[in-house]
Amino acid sequence: MIDILTAIRTTGAARAFTDEPVDDATVRDILDDARFAPSGGNRQPWRVAVVADRTLRAELAALMRPVWAEYVAISSTGATPFALGSPNGLDPVDVPNPLLDAIADVPVVLAIAADRRRIALMDGDLDRPAMTGGASVYPFCWNLLLAARARDLGGVMTTFLSRAEPAARPLLGLPDDHVLAATIFLGHPVQQPTKLRRASVNSFATLNRFDGDSFDG
Repeated sequence: MIDILTAIRTTGAARAFTDEPVDDATVRDILDDARFAPSGGNRQPWRVAVVADRTLRAELAALMRPVWAEYVAISSTGATPFALGSPNGLDPVDVPNPLLDAIADVPVVLAIAADRRRIALMDGDLDRPAMTGGASVYPFCWNLLLAARARDLGGVMTTFLSRAEPAARPLLGLPDDHVLAATIFLGHPVQQPTKLRRASVNSFATLNRFDGDSFDG
């Protein structure tokens, strides 16, 4: 097991995996560690579907590919896909996505849902898309990736399937009061991405106000 600071600083996105399997006991242990994530009121609103069926995986990939094509089209303009002010109505760009194309052979595929009845949506009434509800489910997703990293596995969290949630709902048996928060892929990475590039502290931290002086000098 690696120490926590090493895990925090070396857990990157792994999208290519070897054919070495990950046994159910290991997946269970990863879930057992991840469940200690914090959540509002300790309500633990997450649900996990361990998607093992190859046909179901292919159906989910088929839902995600158009989203990927739309993502690539927007990205090609230099804009952040699906972000505030990003262009709409572009022709999709049909390019391969190795992760989706090989989804049947990914060692572990997890669909993560959140029960909206157990999430305090503090910004739900504001005149903008709600954001704060993720605080009660994404720490759990991050714990999954850290727990995998501690076992020398790798993975990536994606949200492509969330854009196709209405079509994915019946395939996954998603309850009416639940939303798809993420899809997480895990396995033995072809390459463990440990040299991560991140912005420095002085690029994002300021003193007292967001327009204040740099916190890091």
